[in-house]
Amino acid sequence: MAVQKTALPTQEQINKKFYLVNADGKTLGRLSARIAAILRGKNKAAFTPFMETGDSVIVVNAEKIRVTGKKMTDKVYDRYTGFHSGLKGVKLQDMLAKRPNKVLELAIHRMIPKGKLGICLKNNLFIYSGSEHPHKAQKPVVLDI
Repeated sequence: MAVQKTALPTQEQINKKFYLVNADGKTLGRLSARIAAILRGKNKAAFTPFMETGDSVIVVNAEKIRVTGKKMTDKVYDRYTGFHSGLKGVKLQDMLAKRPNKVLELAIHRMIPKGKLGICLKNNLFIYSGSEHPHKAQKPVVLDI
């Protein structure tokens, strides 16, 4: 019986691109899922689960993201301070007012793997509140989601 070998892409075979995504009027979960798939590299034929084959994503207009239903008032982001009874909660509408980038960042980071691979993938995500970004030199491809 012959052993079938799996071809793994080398670093030279993996060509990375920058994508520009406008989050204006997009739904939070659907946009986050598409961006997480691009960061992982699932849109490429050379996808390998344990390698960084994905592209970089630049997101602009993060403050104009929308959610459905009553999530704006009911969704709570919990964090623990480290002290006794230190559970703090922030509602989605408050977080969008104070730190709009963090909402999209948390949604995407929770969809990518944890560990060393996830840390590498997080470095390929750039989120900005306004419509301006400092990545003009990378010539990002506009991605319509």
